Amino acid sequence: MRICGLQKLAMVDYPGKLAATVFTGGCNLRCPFCHNALLVTKLAENPESHSAEEVLAFLKSRKGLLDGVVLSGGEPLLQPDAADFLQAVRDMGYAVKLDTNGCYPEVLAGILERGLVDYVAMDIKNSRQKYALTVGLPLFDLTPVEESLRLLRQSGVDYELRTTIVKEFHTADDIRAIGEWCQGAPHYYLQNFVDSGNLIAEGCHGVEPLELQAFAEIARPFFKEVGIRGVD
Repeated sequence: MRICGLQKLAMVDYPGKLAATVFTGGCNLRCPFCHNALLVTKLAENPESHSAEEVLAFLKSRKGLLDGVVLSGGEPLLQPDAADFLQAVRDMGYAVKLDTNGCYPEVLAGILERGLVDYVAMDIKNSRQKYALTVGLPLFDLTPVEESLRLLRQSGVDYELRTTIVKEFHTADDIRAIGEWCQGAPHYYLQNFVDSGNLIAEGCHGVEPLELQAFAEIARPFFKEVGIRGVD
């Protein structure tokens, strides 16, 4: 498995738990506002690399100190041995959270069936109509994302949906359309875009806090819980 980063202690990546976050390299999407181009389009420039064995040894040494492990990316389900890695983490007794863009439902289905995750965070990039534009792929097929959403709804596993809000891509109508499409999810988070300085493209901006709050109010009738991230 291509592991390009390890955050040894993450306070906010896994709700309610002290966790380590494992970042895999590579992604099938090209969202212009992606905050970590080193894991998407600039893998050769990423100075960090870890073997799965190294990461698992670290996690073994932290048993009793950490509550959980987050597998993130990039897109972790691109990795052919992602499920085996999660099984090894699960066997240590850790709670497991998976971050995914929802493009690999067949892999997600296997992970859910094997009971390898306790929590899934899935990106919903935008409304159906603007999805291809938002992910930077004009011919993008939304079908896998919709199948992943169906799998999560039926899985019994706790999950959240999340949208990174970018001024140039999201409007109030988009948030309403997302709500109508994804309604019923237990948790929905709007994350304000923050320029990390390591983007795929330039010219992206977050929105003002009041606008983000207004978006949250639009989304609130459609979800059991709606929250905001990225605002101090």
